[in-house]
Amino acid sequence: MRELIIRDARPGDRDAIVNVTLTAYEQYAAVMKTHWDGYRQNIVSTLDDVTPAAQVVAEMDGVIVGTVLLYPAGMVFTAPNGSSITTAAPEVRLLAVAPVARGHGVGGALMRECIRRARQSGAAALTLHTTEMMAVALRMYERMGFIRVPELDFHPAKNITIKGYRLDLTEAA
Repeated sequence: MRELIIRDARPGDRDAIVNVTLTAYEQYAAVMKTHWDGYRQNIVSTLDDVTPAAQVVAEMDGVIVGTVLLYPAGMVFTAPNGSSITTAAPEVRLLAVAPVARGHGVGGALMRECIRRARQSGAAALTLHTTEMMAVALRMYERMGFIRVPELDFHPAKNITIKGYRLDLTEAA
């Protein structure tokens, strides 16, 4: 079995992180059609400056095959409609696993690291947002104990709901 290393991203990892993230999310281009270009640009601009998020990568055989951002509680994000959203808990964003590394536990390992860090920070919960089209990730989140919280939803465009999920960190690990 190949060794999986989870570590903080380094400055020299940026190109690999962008490549893995875009390659991972590319599968949604056909489903998103008219929204893909804007979503792709949002991914790139988010990765241009991840401060103050922790950027974590997964490495196999010295190659970055996964990445995730963990934002601290209190972050203010601008919704597509221009309103501000302030996070009450740490937030996972842009979990990505290279297609060639899927099925090897990379996504789960990155999520467990986010959960560990959120617990270590003293947070009572960890949140994330996802959509139905990200079915594999959604099933993983639910297996890990994330529950749907409609109050966290937002709507970037008509007939599109980005669903909020929350993991209670006060329960036994």
